[in-house]
Amino acid sequence: MAALRRLTQSRRSTDDRTALAAEAAADAASAQLAPEPSKAPEAPEGDHTPEPGDVRAAAFFDCDNTILRGAAIFYLGVGLYRRRFFSRRDLARFAWQQAAFRLRGAENPEHIADARDSALGLVAGKRTADLEQICEEIFEPVLAEKVWPGTRALVQMHLDAGQRVWLVTAAPQEVARLIARRLGMTGALGTVAETRDGEYTGRLVGGMLHGPAKAAAVQALARREHLDLARCAAFSDSANDIPMLSLVGHPYVINPDGELRRHARAMGWRVRDFRTGRKAARIGVPAAAGLGVLVGAAAAAVAVHRRQRA
Repeated sequence: MAALRRLTQSRRSTDDRTALAAEAAADAASAQLAPEPSKAPEAPEGDHTPEPGDVRAAAFFDCDNTILRGAAIFYLGVGLYRRRFFSRRDLARFAWQQAAFRLRGAENPEHIADARDSALGLVAGKRTADLEQICEEIFEPVLAEKVWPGTRALVQMHLDAGQRVWLVTAAPQEVARLIARRLGMTGALGTVAETRDGEYTGRLVGGMLHGPAKAAAVQALARREHLDLARCAAFSDSANDIPMLSLVGHPYVINPDGELRRHARAMGWRVRDFRTGRKAARIGVPAAAGLGVLVGAAAAAVAVHRRQRA
């Protein structure tokens, strides 16, 4: 693992970064394992009841708009700004780059990488313990107010059946681990930022846990924990997570976007929509920045700064 980390980003292929991000997430998740239940509880009622006491089955839940209303990275960004985690100079520099980035277009991978690297630079040298403490403060009210009760019930259903339940998200591992712990989940797979001597280096281990990298992380964890993915379930709202949903024997679509709803209909996947009236607003970051983990945090902070000055 140490040797892989020494490779520069420029020398890694996309597949290499995906694999490294997946293994890093699985490494971090394996260290979070909760104790096995002392006995298998009774199976809950419902039309998709998990097999009670099946030690080779697990459930994997996406976070944004699946468990939380909106995006975890948005709440993190607002919280970091309010706690002065970033300086105004940092925000001004990032805002200028984001403006140019959006004008050039969101789909260029090089521009996405530039924005990601700029945002990661904002946390370089910051202490990991400081961010973890801030996350605790930020997500205390968020988890009380923004969790979908329907999805929370699905999480509990798998826990009550004696299964392990994992959060799988592109959000930073520190955020993912906190949310999973507060919801009583087994652990979390999240994007891993490189650290040295308790401080962030400004680099990711591999890359962000997004799309195919999520699926690779689930596969890596399944190998380590001797899970049979055909007996596992996965839950998500986004078409970006089709690779992860396609891995398991029991894919479920929660509050889906249009593309995922169409795919689910074609595949015969179960759909659960806990939104009422108009579809819930998707609180997030600009599309261009949404593919970067800390890019989203900084962009959200810039937005708050602008609103406060208006």
